[in-house]
Amino acid sequence: MNYVTEKNNKVFIMGSIVSDAAFSHEVYGEGFYEFFVSVPRLSGQTDVLPVTISERLIAAGSLQQGSVICALGQFRSYNKLENGKSRLMLTVFVRELLAEAPSRNPNSIVLSGYICKPPVYRTTPFNREIADLLVAVNRAYNKSDYIPCIAWGRNARFVRGLNVGDKIALSGRIQSREYQKRLSETEVKTMTAYEVSVSKLAAFDSAEEFDLDAEFELYTAAPGTKKEDAAHF
Repeated sequence: MNYVTEKNNKVFIMGSIVSDAAFSHEVYGEGFYEFFVSVPRLSGQTDVLPVTISERLIAAGSLQQGSVICALGQFRSYNKLENGKSRLMLTVFVRELLAEAPSRNPNSIVLSGYICKPPVYRTTPFNREIADLLVAVNRAYNKSDYIPCIAWGRNARFVRGLNVGDKIALSGRIQSREYQKRLSETEVKTMTAYEVSVSKLAAFDSAEEFDLDAEFELYTAAPGTKKEDAAHF
């Protein structure tokens, strides 16, 4: 596998399993299962994240509700047909299970890819600056993952100046966020969105300008060592 493709999407999560594993799909005779993991934030809140894992990584009894999972992988997207409409789905795809739960930041991600939609910049009623961006991250076999991200403050101002096609690298954490979707005049449904909350980002022309491996080591280090990191959790 191409080295650049392999390292441009790295995730580390550690948390408690909060749902039973359900069969998802099969590829070339290999079964994959989905479940949800509750991952703590430094603030005391939690993110409940969807996780996909191969049957080859599942040991007997290792995916019981309440047990802790410690995993390395990628944040991936796929399209799912719901009510005749295509919906972008996101999941943490596990590449490796770690035998021990190290004392690390329990939720970290490093990505590099391309801006694929015009970023949306806005301010909240409390004058907090926010920017939404969608990043296309290349994967092996000519596939791409489309990852929604959200930036804050000076990062949001930086994102406002980016254009479709610009290449960026970023690091942060994966978060879950509930929102209300109006289905009709009388019916409202609570939905959950998943996105990357950006702690650091940069635009660059080549991989050599942003050391993704070093960034990943930084954001899987012990939390609370950097003031600017803690502000985003």
